Amino acid sequence: MISLNLTGKTALIGGSTQGIGLASAQALATLGATCVLISRNEDKLQNSVSTLDATAGQKHTYLIADYSDYEQVKNVVADFVKNNTVHILINNTGGPAGGPITVAKPEEFLAAFQQHLICNHIITNLVSEGMKKDGYGRVINIISTSVKIPLKGLGVSNTIRGAVASWAKTMANELGQFGITVNNVLPGATSTERLATIVGNKSSKTGQDIHEVEQEMMAEIPAGRFGKPEEIASVVAFLASPAAAYVNGTSIPVDGGRTGSI
Repeated sequence: MISLNLTGKTALIGGSTQGIGLASAQALATLGATCVLISRNEDKLQNSVSTLDATAGQKHTYLIADYSDYEQVKNVVADFVKNNTVHILINNTGGPAGGPITVAKPEEFLAAFQQHLICNHIITNLVSEGMKKDGYGRVINIISTSVKIPLKGLGVSNTIRGAVASWAKTMANELGQFGITVNNVLPGATSTERLATIVGNKSSKTGQDIHEVEQEMMAEIPAGRFGKPEEIASVVAFLASPAAAYVNGTSIPVDGGRTGSI
């Protein structure tokens, strides 16, 4: 029987004080999961925890770590898993700054690589041991539709996102035998602070009104609108559930149909 019930499962969610990360935590909590939020701002973490459903008796909590410091992330998560099993991992953090790849500096690639791929790798390896023991694991990476088709003006992001997708597929191949799935969710244009920044930057460069920039972007989306964080979170929640046990090693666009590939 298909089950979306996550009661008794613990989820660790990165970048979970806003946007898709927070929406994912809220969706998982609604299905019964105990959520552990991880971000760098304690005040925002406390506020975010207070928004999570706890009707299944969950005691949600948080960890403080900055993804720009992967050693800090490693120490914080390693300390947590000494006494706790994480069944669901949502790898998510803010995307690299925009800009043409031809002017990108080496240190920009290195910083993004560490923040995204290295942190994902460290956390996944730390939590996967507990997943193996329990015979249940879900690793879900929030990446970008640039995994399918590179996006204009996002040179560093396109490069790093592609590397994360390849890493995830390799992880899926190696962890699948233990009842652990690894999948990628690829959000399209979604109403978050990051999208607002992208729209604002384009408006400043072109002199167009913000509303005009938004309308041009929406015109490229068959659904005719931007996505909502909770719509991305719904796909995350499904992949985290027992119902998605045979979905492994995939990259799923959630973009209103914008991506021009199959």
